[in-house]
Amino acid sequence: MRSEPDVRSMRLRFGNQLRSSVSIRVCAMLNIQKLKKTYASHVQALKGVSLEVPAGMFGLLGPNGAGKTTLMKILATLLAPDAGTAELNGVDLLADKDNARRMLGYLPQEFGLYPTLTAEQTLDYFAKLKGVMNKRERKALLAALLERVNLAHARKQRVGEFSGGMRQRLGIAQALIGQPALVIVDEPTAGLDPEERVRFHNLLADTASENRVVILSTHIVSDVSSLCSRMAIIRQGEILAACAPQQAVSELAESIWEATVPRESVPDLRARFKTISAQTFDGQARLRVLSKGARPSEAFTAVTPTLEDYYFNLVSQSGERQAR
Repeated sequence: MRSEPDVRSMRLRFGNQLRSSVSIRVCAMLNIQKLKKTYASHVQALKGVSLEVPAGMFGLLGPNGAGKTTLMKILATLLAPDAGTAELNGVDLLADKDNARRMLGYLPQEFGLYPTLTAEQTLDYFAKLKGVMNKRERKALLAALLERVNLAHARKQRVGEFSGGMRQRLGIAQALIGQPALVIVDEPTAGLDPEERVRFHNLLADTASENRVVILSTHIVSDVSSLCSRMAIIRQGEILAACAPQQAVSELAESIWEATVPRESVPDLRARFKTISAQTFDGQARLRVLSKGARPSEAFTAVTPTLEDYYFNLVSQSGERQAR
């Protein structure tokens, strides 16, 4: 009679599964078409959003109130749209919610936890909710997850004692239960200190694969620049652009100029040139402006464009069009 595998061998098996999806899966692709959502307050949160999201890390970038969280909640089956479709690997996420939830890992912006439970107890609870009922398998899975998010040392610690970064890492651990084909993380690095942000970046990057779509919804441009191979920019419920970050930056080649000037000269320069950003320090102002092919003035020096330049320029253009 064949004996059950011991916990150590099962931990190794689950650990390997967590690092590489099953090879027979095809590359994941999320297809979103014409999603619309208007709230009872008459706020039109989504205005016909269409996106093709390939496997890997995808950044959804936009200011607060752009519609990011509404879109994430719809994809997570927590909110019904007024119109539109969303399909992942042939599964209709909006019509077939049971199958959709089996394919989903979700870390919302506000991730509620029971503060008196330990990390181990918290993951055990989520694993049961996701259908992992065998106690031995669950124990091995929890051990592999906690090790992966670097919380094995804190498995007996109460979650109420965790730092913000530790809570977010625990949130990612619960999102990975069940080998999801779609992982959604909404504003995950807001409020984290620089060290925890780097640690969380590394963890997020490790979750992406050719068999999994990971959507990072954020207003922090550097998160997308550091992590994502593809991105989209959303503002007031509309997609303004969808491309690779490198492609976006290359569009501004030899077009960004910078100058450090007295603060009192800023209004005049803003009126004369297309200003991307302005930062004040030590009584001076540092201006970045867009000028294709011509130096704006003697005060300006050509600089390497960044994704922030592209983002601020695109969002400001959209705002100017809507103000007309």
